[in-house]
Amino acid sequence: MYLATADAIMTEFVSMSENEAVNMFLFDAIIVSCASGCQFKFLYLHKNNPVMNFGNLKAFVGAAFLAAFLAGTISCASSGNDVPATVGNPYLPMWEHIPDGEPYVFEDPDKPGEYRVYVYGSHDSMITGYCGRELVLWSASVDDLNEWRYEGEILRVERNAAGEPLSDKGLSDVLYAPDVTEKIEADGSKMYYLFPNDMEYGRRSLIARSPRPDGPFEVCNWSEENPSWTYGILEFDPSVFVDDDGRVYGYWGFECSYAAELDPNTMCTLKEGTEIVTDMISSSKTDEDVFRFFEASSMRKIEDKYVFVYSRVTLDGEFGLPSTNYTLAYAYGDTPLGPWTYGGTIIDGRARETDENGNVIASANVAGNTHGGICRINDQWYVFYHRQTGTDEYARQAMVAPITVMVEKGKGGKVEISEGEYNSEGFSLNGLDPLEVHSAGIACWYTGPKVAIHEYPNNIFFGSYIASGYGTDDKYEAPYALRNNTNPVVNNTDGSIVGYKYFNFTSTSGRKDLRLVLNVVPEGTGGTVTVMADRPWTSQGGTVLGSVTLDADMPSEPVDIEIAVPALAKMTGKHAIYLKFSSDVPAKSICVLNNIKFK
Repeated sequence: MYLATADAIMTEFVSMSENEAVNMFLFDAIIVSCASGCQFKFLYLHKNNPVMNFGNLKAFVGAAFLAAFLAGTISCASSGNDVPATVGNPYLPMWEHIPDGEPYVFEDPDKPGEYRVYVYGSHDSMITGYCGRELVLWSASVDDLNEWRYEGEILRVERNAAGEPLSDKGLSDVLYAPDVTEKIEADGSKMYYLFPNDMEYGRRSLIARSPRPDGPFEVCNWSEENPSWTYGILEFDPSVFVDDDGRVYGYWGFECSYAAELDPNTMCTLKEGTEIVTDMISSSKTDEDVFRFFEASSMRKIEDKYVFVYSRVTLDGEFGLPSTNYTLAYAYGDTPLGPWTYGGTIIDGRARETDENGNVIASANVAGNTHGGICRINDQWYVFYHRQTGTDEYARQAMVAPITVMVEKGKGGKVEISEGEYNSEGFSLNGLDPLEVHSAGIACWYTGPKVAIHEYPNNIFFGSYIASGYGTDDKYEAPYALRNNTNPVVNNTDGSIVGYKYFNFTSTSGRKDLRLVLNVVPEGTGGTVTVMADRPWTSQGGTVLGSVTLDADMPSEPVDIEIAVPALAKMTGKHAIYLKFSSDVPAKSICVLNNIKFK
């Protein structure tokens, strides 16, 4: 990782040769510190998968948003102290990157009788690759889902059973998507088992346990033959489920789904007298069935039905879009090991929408991966998943959407789960407060004049996208302060659209003096920002609220621009807001969009 100030990059990038650039930048992430201390990652090119040559890199960087960084102009905006009560989506602070989140409601060990939601996911701290060498945990009271608490690191695997370092380089194991289950022990106490998806050979079956849901967790299945190995059958993307009768089941696999009943004494070995089920549901490698399993096993029991959530590869042309594994789907059955009935899609990370001509489009990233689970909190069901930010797949953020779950009890009964909407509101189900300052990065719609190109693991954007951010030095002390909880929307070229679902305008109804305030950094390209309500086009029922012009000679520094939106006086309740960018100069960003509020 290369960490630098804008001035340092200006000095080095402008003068370096191609070889120097390759050695310094192109094999790694570039993270730039802005004037207020925030850090943003803006480009990662791997030597084995170049997206462009050096000359094109310079052109791309200029066309996107490096110019703003080089000038030291990207800012968190405002005072940086604003903390919204309606946090939005992502629901965790934007500097935190917790993909693969499995949500569970457990009793608070420090407040018996009270309950918290715990999200167990991997940790995208590697920056130039998936996940990290530690698992961290966030939780929230079931009574306040807009305020999440950092519980700290819950597992790091760096020493073997004998206490010896596992790596001669001093490195901990890389841990992928985990799962957790609660088990009532023989003495009536609760024990929490963590399945961390260790990626090191000899330890892929590693599990850990703790008497508390917030850890810390200790490895509990070291091998007697080799102190650096573990025993067990679980492998990639494990999910473990304890049924009401105490029987334990495990699920795992990549492009092939496996399942088995586990020994409840070990929680990781095959129960005597049983066999591993291979291809529990059919693989994405075949077109012969609808299941199309890819990865991300997750099991829940709802009423008398077993619901298996997983990442599914769509067929090419399904939903009117190219094939992708950027979806979560579900299957259901009457027993923990099937047979299974396909249920449908629960969330699509592409945020399927329709354009002005009625064609299906991806209104967010065109491709990526996702992993998560479903959870009932109080009386509302949610699907937890993750989105991609930046130009690669290594800065993923935790997302959520409300869903409905209907179960027909009895043998052969149906399970119907609605598809969640990719939105900006997160747990604020009544809509975001428009009078609060929100990071532009909660956008749920970001499209350009041309469809973005996905070349694994990179994305090439021709219009708006969300830059990844890493907060400031006090992010743990002030996790939701705007200076930390922010992602700018960048590369806002002619033809780009940025949208937010939804703001609640009940409190502003009747106010003809209402104004939209956008904090932006002009980038030397003149253009217009048009504000729409409900849809981006009048032909689909959208309402033009107002517009503002940014001149090409505006200083490249953060500035609040105000737009009169009197038509909002007639609106109440939840409405989507869209920003449409237009310019006579194609393929050059008009501005960086930092945050958004109404006043």
